[in-house]
Amino acid sequence: MLTDPPLIVTLAIDEAAFLVLDGLRRRHFPPLRNLVPAHVTLFHRLPGSAEAAIRAELTAACRDRQPFALTGGQPRLLGRGVALAYVSPELQDLRGRLAASFLPLLSAQDRQSYRPHVTIQNKVAPDLARALALELESCPRQPTITATGLLLWRYLEGPWQPVAAFPFTGAAGAARFPPRPQHPTSGPGNGEPG
Repeated sequence: MLTDPPLIVTLAIDEAAFLVLDGLRRRHFPPLRNLVPAHVTLFHRLPGSAEAAIRAELTAACRDRQPFALTGGQPRLLGRGVALAYVSPELQDLRGRLAASFLPLLSAQDRQSYRPHVTIQNKVAPDLARALALELESCPRQPTITATGLLLWRYLEGPWQPVAAFPFTGAAGAARFPPRPQHPTSGPGNGEPG
């Protein structure tokens, strides 16, 4: 039986912050596992069969919403990787409203408390993750992110396929899909949302 691939919702972020964060991700994420660009995930797995309803909710959520900032960028050890944790009351509000709308569609992971972050490294030995966390703690702050909209992706058991961009009011045209990471060779990967 064929089923629709699941959908992922991420923030569209400003290009300057994206370039810094994706550069960190490309330097520290195992290359053959880095199948998706740097991102802030709102929902990891929504049912593809509900795509029309999800699109309608995302369109409504972005209407009359202005771009907003995410601050922080503090390293958070993931065990076998490192993420940069961000804070934004506006993002918490937006995500909370969407979660209430999507409640019957949410996976167990998406029902958990929401902690916005950008995964810089994953699937490495714990000692490498600890070393990167220490290195990032000693660096200047990571960039403030400006959220410009929402992006809807289709999860293809590894890579993600862009589906639709939903810009915030005042950010017309600024909600774009970032480029995919380029790999010298292909191989088994891990494009799971994170």
